[in-house]
Amino acid sequence: MTSTPPRPPAAAVTDLLCFVLVVGGGSGLLHEWLGWTIHIMGFLRFLAPDGYEVYAYIVMIALGALVGAAGDAVFRRGRG
Repeated sequence: MTSTPPRPPAAAVTDLLCFVLVVGGGSGLLHEWLGWTIHIMGFLRFLAPDGYEVYAYIVMIALGALVGAAGDAVFRRGRG
């Protein structure tokens, strides 16, 4: 049985930011496309400019995926 080293605080922050962006963007797209009112991460709708909501939510999902991948890459590189 091997023990894994503890994750640094920066990795936890990137994981949280990744989750917030991906879930917020996904719930925004569901609201725009299907009309479902999902109040998960609803505060992110204030970041989307009027008329460009769909594009903003897609960018949020892509940015969340990039932040998650970057945080994971930094964590793996730091482990050696």
